[in-house]
Amino acid sequence: MERAYYPPIVIEETPRGERSYDIYSRLLKDNIIFLGTAIDDSVANAVVAQMLFLESENPDKDIQI
Repeated sequence: MERAYYPPIVIEETPRGERSYDIYSRLLKDNIIFLGTAIDDSVANAVVAQMLFLESENPDKDIQI
């Protein structure tokens, strides 16, 4: 039987209360793209999409991989 994978969750305090993020979404919020696997076509497409999104959100902020 295969186990389901659940990414770690982080909880952040905001003026509106607590907010939970999966760790990868939280890193992306800080312009960090996490690569935890070998790069194939689908991983490359996801990374390019994340880079384009981050660039459109703030073109002056560095992106870390």
